[in-house]
Amino acid sequence: MDTSFIINELGEEREHYFNAVAPPIMQTSNFAFKDFETLRAAFEDEYAGEYLYTKSKNPTVDMLRLKLAALQGAEDSIVTNSGSSAIFCSILANVKAGDHIISVAKPYTWAARMFEVVLPRFGVTHTYIDGQKTENFIHACQSNTSLIYLESPNSWDFALQDLEAVGQLAKERNITTIIDNSYCTPMYQNPHAFGIDICVHSATKYISGHSDTVAGLITGSKSMMKKIFDSELLNSGTSLSPFNAWLLLRGLRTLEIRLERISASTQKVVSFLKNHAKISGIIFPFDENFPQYHLAKKQMSGACGLLTISLQDTDYETIEIFTLSLKHFLLAVSWGGHESLVMPKATGIKPEDFDKTNPEHQYIRLYIGLENADYLIADLAQALERV
Repeated sequence: MDTSFIINELGEEREHYFNAVAPPIMQTSNFAFKDFETLRAAFEDEYAGEYLYTKSKNPTVDMLRLKLAALQGAEDSIVTNSGSSAIFCSILANVKAGDHIISVAKPYTWAARMFEVVLPRFGVTHTYIDGQKTENFIHACQSNTSLIYLESPNSWDFALQDLEAVGQLAKERNITTIIDNSYCTPMYQNPHAFGIDICVHSATKYISGHSDTVAGLITGSKSMMKKIFDSELLNSGTSLSPFNAWLLLRGLRTLEIRLERISASTQKVVSFLKNHAKISGIIFPFDENFPQYHLAKKQMSGACGLLTISLQDTDYETIEIFTLSLKHFLLAVSWGGHESLVMPKATGIKPEDFDKTNPEHQYIRLYIGLENADYLIADLAQALERV
C-alpha cells in the first residue's frame, strides 16, 4: 500500500462528513442506538461492533488506527493516551502470575518500572540482558519465559537487537515479542516483517511532530489487538481522546517530509561534529563507525534525528557550560517535534555522583529538528568554542 495513499486517503470517507477535506473531530463520549438488538451486539463485542462509548472506540480515533496499522505493516493497531500506557497494556496482556520476562538492559523508565516494581507483586520475574548478542536471549530463556521485550535502537547509545534472529527464537519457544519502535517510527523500520509480534511507540514524538500531543501506539495482529483491547485497554481506560487523535492525523500529513528533512539535517550535523577537535565521540546508527552499522542498515531504512556526543576532557561543569551555551537547542526531554533539543545524561546525576571516567555520564543527546542544518551547526560551533 502506497505511503501517500495511507497518509492522505486511507479511511477518509469524505462523503460521510459533508465532503470536508479535513476529517471532523467526533467529540462525543456516547453513541445512540435505534434498537435493542444493535445495542446488545455492541455490548457483546466492543472491538468489532458498532460505536458504543468513546472509551472503547470513536470514528476519529479509528481513522488514525487504520492509517497507523497500515504504515507499520500490521493487521491492526490501538492508540492510547501515552507511550507508557501502550507499553503497560501490551506487557500486562501477555504475562500471568509466575511468568518470566527477558528484557534488554536499561529499558525505558516506565518499562523498567513495570518489570521492577509492578509485576513482581504478582510473581512475575525478569532478566535484563545485553540484547546486542542474540545468544544472550537463548541463555536467559527459562521454562516459564513468556515475553521478550526489545528496544531497537534505544534512545541513548542506540544499541540494536537482531530482530530476525530474536523473532525466530521466540516463535520456536512460543514466546511473545514486544519492541519499542519509537526511534525509527513506522516509516523507517518494520519489526513485524522480521517476526516481532507487537510494536509500541511513543506517538508523542515523530508521529505527532508538533510537541503538543501525548499519545501511544500498539500494532500487531487482529487477534493480539483484540486481546489487549478487550481487557487491558478497557480496564485501564487509557484510550486516546478524539481531539488528540485529530492532532495526530494532522501530524501524519507531514510525517514523511518531516523525517526526510530531519534525516538530511542530522547527517550534516554528524559530519560537522565528527571533524570537530572538541568532540571525543559520536554515536549514530547510520555512522559507518557505529559498532552495529551493518545491522542498522539491514533493519532500518532511516535513522532520523537523535544522536549522542561526548566532549573532550569532560567534567560536569564543562557539560553544563556547553549545554547552556546553546541558543537554538532547548534543554528538554523527548524528541520528534519541530524544535531541536539537548539532553545531557548528567542532568539525571547529582554533581557529586558524576564520574568523568564513566562514558555514559558524559553522554549528551542531541535531537535535530526542522531548523536549517547550517543554523544548528553554527550554534553548536559557538557553544563548543566556550568549552
